[in-house]
Amino acid sequence: MTEMNRRALLRTAALAGAATATGLAGGLTTAAPAAAAETAEVVNGPWLVSVGWGVLQVNPGRTTPQQLLADGDQATTSPDGRYVAWVNNARSGDGSLEPYVRLFDRVTGEVRTLLADPFGVVYGAPTWSPDGTQIALTIGNDTLVAVDVATAAKRVLVQGHAMSYPNWSRDGSMIVMRWTSRSEGPQLRTLELATGKVRPIYTPEAAGELFHGPVFMPNSERVVFCTNRWTRDTEVLGGQALGSVRIDGTGLKRLTDETRYYQSPVFSPDGRYCAALSIPPTNEAPDGGNIIVSTSGFGEPWWIPGDEYDDSSRLDWARAI
Repeated sequence: MTEMNRRALLRTAALAGAATATGLAGGLTTAAPAAAAETAEVVNGPWLVSVGWGVLQVNPGRTTPQQLLADGDQATTSPDGRYVAWVNNARSGDGSLEPYVRLFDRVTGEVRTLLADPFGVVYGAPTWSPDGTQIALTIGNDTLVAVDVATAAKRVLVQGHAMSYPNWSRDGSMIVMRWTSRSEGPQLRTLELATGKVRPIYTPEAAGELFHGPVFMPNSERVVFCTNRWTRDTEVLGGQALGSVRIDGTGLKRLTDETRYYQSPVFSPDGRYCAALSIPPTNEAPDGGNIIVSTSGFGEPWWIPGDEYDDSSRLDWARAI
């Protein structure tokens, strides 16, 4: 693991583009009650990068990341921007860290444990319902649950299939995930919450195709994901593209022309931009990722340059509070 501040994360050359995307050239705004966010204009706030051993926060207009959380992984912010949910599946050297799901209050700094289990239980990446009242995540690799944020009550949504990286649509109607069918192999599938029906929307064209990181577009009509479907013959290490497909499984298309490593695409809170972890061609060792940003139309992207995030696993884009 390289040191967090080996180089400044944001350089002056990137600040103009970053400030435009975030709308916050001076950093985070003064904290306000979460309820006020429902009537306020949506303003994009900081990026959160889960690096396996904790979570970094990259504030708009700043030059170095902050350590937001000292442990855990797979962090994601609530739709109003106030709370960060994250998981821990590791045990520390003294055995004190058992698997948990916790919430961090970005206004007060308070931490609350939502779920906790004995060592060996594995929590997957959490995703928030659009009203902020529930969090869906996988437990083990074959159970998808929804957890009530207020009471911590768990409700099983799907069980008995290998699932990972769920993402809740902004209209609240569906969850998309990577799914392994016993007869058809790995796919992307959507769960229709009103009916409980699970439908395939993407099946790879060849065995061994790498695809991951499904996330709904802000209008909830298409799913964006990382895939090497079109780039398997290239020599770029980890070379992939971003693709998208309609929620009915039609209209597959490639979104990015440049073959490169992509991981964890995410849309900005205001829906105007898409960011992902990627590796600039200037990196000597492709051992992690930087943040690459483009408009939601996937035009010419720009980098938030700086240090690689070694072993980074997830990028999230928080709403300003």
